[in-house]
Amino acid sequence: MILTADEWSLGHLHDHLQAAAELEAWTIPYYLSAMFSVVDRSAEAYQLIQSVVNQEMLHLQLVGNIANAYGYTPVITPVAFPYQGTTIPHLDFALDPDNPTRTYSPYSAEIGPLDQLRINTMCLIEYPEWDTGTHPAYRTSISEYGSIGAFYDALERGAHQLASHIRGGVNQVDLFSAFYRDLPSMTVQGSGADAFAEVSLLIDVIRDQGEAAKAADTIAAPNRNTADDSEPEASHYQKFLTIRGSGTPPTYPVKDPSSYSPEDLKRRGILTGNFTRYTAAITELLAGRQPPEFAALMVTIGSNILTCWKSGVTPQFTQ
Repeated sequence: MILTADEWSLGHLHDHLQAAAELEAWTIPYYLSAMFSVVDRSAEAYQLIQSVVNQEMLHLQLVGNIANAYGYTPVITPVAFPYQGTTIPHLDFALDPDNPTRTYSPYSAEIGPLDQLRINTMCLIEYPEWDTGTHPAYRTSISEYGSIGAFYDALERGAHQLASHIRGGVNQVDLFSAFYRDLPSMTVQGSGADAFAEVSLLIDVIRDQGEAAKAADTIAAPNRNTADDSEPEASHYQKFLTIRGSGTPPTYPVKDPSSYSPEDLKRRGILTGNFTRYTAAITELLAGRQPPEFAALMVTIGSNILTCWKSGVTPQFTQ
């Protein structure tokens, strides 16, 4: 049977919400690693990536709030973080009619310093959807989307179809409202079809901050960081284009893994251990709890990544 966009099931929506959480979570170590590889922390590239990472954390929270409103709590484990080859979770850029890989190549999904491979990948992840706002066909596979915009178009379509299932106030988390004073809400509090506007708002924030709908678009004023972003109007895609156009700054030199010393392996092992704790804390956060060690773990992981780079060791997040 060929399904249409009008035949979403709640289970399929849950699958998409789990995939959205995985995709948002996947970007955080990838972007953090590239950021911490930059020697000069005052460099524009460092500052721009840092602002993007902060918003990816916000996006993960928003996805969790949407998911819980539909009766599902995403679970994040280290298994969701493969950094191999050119595979970005749940996206296939070749399916985009623009096929942006023709422009942003070579690229790599593997953890590495900020270089041409990594900045091209970042541009691909945040690449604006060619036909934003359409009603996409129902996809039986959550990997049949050519862009993150197309993915969220589909998710929004399914969420709208199933709006009667919304139950607000369930496991909602708000850690970032102080940074977005003009944003009406970051949680879903209403129930039933009338609450879909709250869900749609959160999806719009994710998409607007990411690829800003179209390449030339700026982030809508209510969705801008009002606290600590040097370019609050610029989307992730625009920020990455700025880095790509300016050239990547100097990064820490890396050693061949075959030459890693026991101390090098120990440093990397400390990072993977703390990252496992971090994914557990994320899952708690997505379940509406606020684990006391979450903020400290974010700082610790950043320090672990930097220690690896300073030692010439490429960070690794899973064994």
